[in-house]
Amino acid sequence: MSAPTNRLDAFTDYRERMNHRILEEKDHLGTKRFFNLDSAAYRDGALDGKTKELLGLVASMVLRCNDCIDYHLGQCVEAGYSDAELDDAMNVALIVGGSIVIPHLRHAVETIDLLRQREA
Repeated sequence: MSAPTNRLDAFTDYRERMNHRILEEKDHLGTKRFFNLDSAAYRDGALDGKTKELLGLVASMVLRCNDCIDYHLGQCVEAGYSDAELDDAMNVALIVGGSIVIPHLRHAVETIDLLRQREA
């Protein structure tokens, strides 16, 4: 594995490595069930998975979790959301969460830039 070139690559590598350690090496049934429940929540249902990822992004911004923001932005970009659509969703998070969301908005905008660079 090559060294990460930016913070998003470092996050992705870390997340994959630690999720593997948690799910495979620790092997705790309750933890595995929670991870499965989390994954299942974003599958198509009454709302499609694409919409649910956008909801996850907004919730993550309001809860001020940069790791979650990075994850959901990655999923949203992969699902095909445009920057304008992401900007609109992040504006909802800003309105709901207030000015305390601004540092996380900065983080999210940088993450979108990094994700678009990956695509190029």
